Amino acid sequence: MRKKNKQSVRDVRDIFGASESPPGDTCDSHASELDGAQEGKALPGIIKTSGPLVSDRGGRGRDETGSQSFKTDSILEAVPDVPVHSNGAADPGRSARNAASDDEYLEKNILVEAEELSFEVSYSEKLTQAPKRNRFKKLDFKKEDYVLPKFVVQKTRFGLTKAEDLSAEDMKKIRHLSLIELTAFFDAFRIQLKRNKTEKVKGRDTGIFGVPLTVLLENDRRKDSGVRVPFVLQKFFEKVEESGLESEGIFRLSGCTAKVKQYREELDAKFNADKFKWEKMCHREAAVMLKAFFRELPTSLFPVEYIPAFITLMERGPHIRVQFQALHLMVMALPDANRDTAQALMTFFNKVIANESKNRMSIWNISTIMAPNLFFSRSKHSDCEELLLANTAAHIIRLMLKYQEMLWTVPSFLIAQVRRMNEATMLLKKPLPSVKKLLRRKTIERGVTSPKTSKVLQKSASTRRMSDVPEGVIRVHAPLLSKVSMAIQLNSQTKVKDILAKFQCENSHGSSECIKIQNQRLYEIGGNIGQHCLDPDAYILDVYHVNPQAEWVIKPQQSV
Repeated sequence: MRKKNKQSVRDVRDIFGASESPPGDTCDSHASELDGAQEGKALPGIIKTSGPLVSDRGGRGRDETGSQSFKTDSILEAVPDVPVHSNGAADPGRSARNAASDDEYLEKNILVEAEELSFEVSYSEKLTQAPKRNRFKKLDFKKEDYVLPKFVVQKTRFGLTKAEDLSAEDMKKIRHLSLIELTAFFDAFRIQLKRNKTEKVKGRDTGIFGVPLTVLLENDRRKDSGVRVPFVLQKFFEKVEESGLESEGIFRLSGCTAKVKQYREELDAKFNADKFKWEKMCHREAAVMLKAFFRELPTSLFPVEYIPAFITLMERGPHIRVQFQALHLMVMALPDANRDTAQALMTFFNKVIANESKNRMSIWNISTIMAPNLFFSRSKHSDCEELLLANTAAHIIRLMLKYQEMLWTVPSFLIAQVRRMNEATMLLKKPLPSVKKLLRRKTIERGVTSPKTSKVLQKSASTRRMSDVPEGVIRVHAPLLSKVSMAIQLNSQTKVKDILAKFQCENSHGSSECIKIQNQRLYEIGGNIGQHCLDPDAYILDVYHVNPQAEWVIKPQQSV
């Protein structure tokens, strides 16, 4: 009788193919769904991570790895039509077509055209110029929207600039300008960007877990001054990459609790003294501690105070391009330690996703599991707010993973603003002429001076002009390659890589020297910029016209 009356397992297409809830749906509907979830009912739109569930303060399911069950909302992309079991694993009986990853299958069957992005014009200015009816157009997300659109960055004659290519002083200005631009961006949608005061939690001063990123980097820079990502995170990445990239459910399953506790205590006590033995740690324990590391930070890696504005932006349904622009400004506004750590983390996760056919960790799974660890708030929220925060956080991580290469590229309109700020600062610091110089200038203008004095003044001015480098010629210094600087005549087609190749031809006499030159980059130093590592494809004459007072130096680039 049990077999006879047992209901058949619902297909995922029946679940997600149901009609969407109306836009006016409020917390009451979410609360009723939560009640149903607590009673053990299968609800549409609920994605649960596998693993033993334990009770959470909010009544939500949480597995031992710290990941939560999230409700997919209509504002997010729908899950592709792939049959899955209740534990989230793919059906072993899938056809050969479905055996491929979701992105690969949909990209083959759906024609996706690459959209070109431009970083030259301010994002908020573009929105101001756009018609108002297009800005507030409500979009209906379909199942094929699971494949995020492809974007191609329009490369200008100045090339592209990564965040690590600029000096710390200039990146500090970029952060402030990004926050101003982000406020204007949301204001164009009539969304108020409120930065709620988060509770300040004092972190530990010693150990590994619960220690702020800035403190960890300060300790690590005593060993290596150029480090940008904490050493312990790099070790976690290496440990998982050694043997865990093909391990099924690497971030979904928890390791041995006793071993994890033991390794945590040993890391806190022995890591800074270089006495911890990494060879005894398994990749599963490294993955569990990686999640715990971010979850126990005093403040979340990504700021939660921007989430409400992003939720409103998504509810109004703009194009993914608009969401990308808002996220781009958020990334540029991050502190240096958070931004560099997030970049290394997304690079690592993309390596995990590249082995999806073996480890079953897709971009959807990674974003769902890691969202609570990277976006968290210690303030109290209602169940409805928790669900919205979880959905939005997972969607933001998916955007970061998809557009990782572009998100850490500094927009050229922000660099232009930094140049103008530096020029204004130089004018303010310029010493005012003395009274004698003012009187002397007045006498020269009135023609009171004698002919001999005017000739001397003209001669000194002409000699001063002759001593300068001629127009269109730069003098390149390479302290590690040559003791003598090289004067190079520029034309409209001269690129940075041409100058590097010229130095390589004239200074390479062996294989070791050739390797040294290949690791060199051309830097623009001084003038209206602090330090700028130039793109090899940048046209140097255009950069020279923007900053004629700069010095040009070839030196190794700092690794991230």
